[in-house]
Amino acid sequence: MSTQTTTPPGTTNPTATTSTPPPAVKVLTRKGLQELVKNVDPNEQLDEDVEDLLLSYADEYMESVMEGAAVLASHRKSNVVEIKDIHTHLERTGQGWIPGFGSDELKPYKRVPVMEAHKQRVALIKKSLKKY
Repeated sequence: MSTQTTTPPGTTNPTATTSTPPPAVKVLTRKGLQELVKNVDPNEQLDEDVEDLLLSYADEYMESVMEGAAVLASHRKSNVVEIKDIHTHLERTGQGWIPGFGSDELKPYKRVPVMEAHKQRVALIKKSLKKY
């Protein structure tokens, strides 16, 4: 006679292991894409192939952003990706900046030094304009 142990619903069996990754979450759905296109141009209709391509681009973009943010989180020795990780990744890769997150102060602007030849040309132009 064999005995079988069961776990109550809502609990997990600590001896059971799962090897399947969590299901992928779609960032942009087909319906959301159609609404976005309709907001831009009410008369525009995308082909199904174009919709599939745009949806796959959105998924790939989010995957790359989240992978980069996960690397930054692991560098902080954290298991949780925070908004500052995403912000830092986007800022460093030049893919954007999230307003309201990170530092709200203006970034210092490095002024380009003016060359002496340019100063002389500007002075010559100003001198010639004064004659007229």
